[in-house]
Amino acid sequence: MTSSTYSVDGMTCEHCVHAITGEVSKIDGVAEVNVDLGAETVTVTGERFDDDAARAAIDEAGYTVVG
Repeated sequence: MTSSTYSVDGMTCEHCVHAITGEVSKIDGVAEVNVDLGAETVTVTGERFDDDAARAAIDEAGYTVVG
């Protein structure tokens, strides 16, 4: 399993958590999505998931990956 952590702007509530988790979980190979509102990060864990797809899914949920 591999993990990638993304800094994400604009997350403030449980709606944000559910929106991001829902979109990122659709990606093939993703096993777990952990959204940390306090740290403003999203950690994605899984087998051979596509980094660009994870970034695009966060964007599709309405949030911006920083960096």
